[in-house]
Amino acid sequence: MTDPDLEAAYALRTPDDSRRLYADWADDYDMTFAAQEDYELHLHTARAFAQAGGKGPVLDVGAGTGLCGLALAGHRMKPVDAVDISPEMLAVAMKKSVYRKSFEADLTVGLPMEDESYEGIVSSGTFTTGHVGPDAIDALLPVACKGAVFALSVNKKHYVSEGFEAKFAELSKGAIEGLELIETKIFGAKATGAHKEDTALIAVFRKA
Repeated sequence: MTDPDLEAAYALRTPDDSRRLYADWADDYDMTFAAQEDYELHLHTARAFAQAGGKGPVLDVGAGTGLCGLALAGHRMKPVDAVDISPEMLAVAMKKSVYRKSFEADLTVGLPMEDESYEGIVSSGTFTTGHVGPDAIDALLPVACKGAVFALSVNKKHYVSEGFEAKFAELSKGAIEGLELIETKIFGAKATGAHKEDTALIAVFRKA
């Protein structure tokens, strides 16, 4: 297998691909990717959630090593739960002491939480090519309370081509309301990689 990196992440095609990649990447993800590439999307996503009036309990979807959880803690959001397909990534996330509990789950199959458990749903870096497609948003709606605030980042390059635009148009017919798209850079000024200029759209809305 190739070394874990952003290109490998974008090349993922199945849940098992994701499990293998992130099992290998978990221990040094924060240093070899997030720090070296000045990764900032989680900061922007947490800020957008807070500015939209988000509150806890919050579910961090695709929590990874817990970077978004740390950012949410910076906005005094609590409690926050983590869900991810990778138990190795979750183990790293839980060491950051910002989550109430964690769940290992595959979004394409469904979530184990009870319906209407969360007042907020946040996801940074999960909805993009090779990871989780737009139909997985359907799994998030049942676990959110009516009126819950969502802040979901989607790589702008894939927003239309991977079907996110069409999905949000469909959901806006009654399942969600107040959709706003906030464009932001994924990486900071110190980034040097091929994707350093990439941007994301943070979809902010409420469950209808």
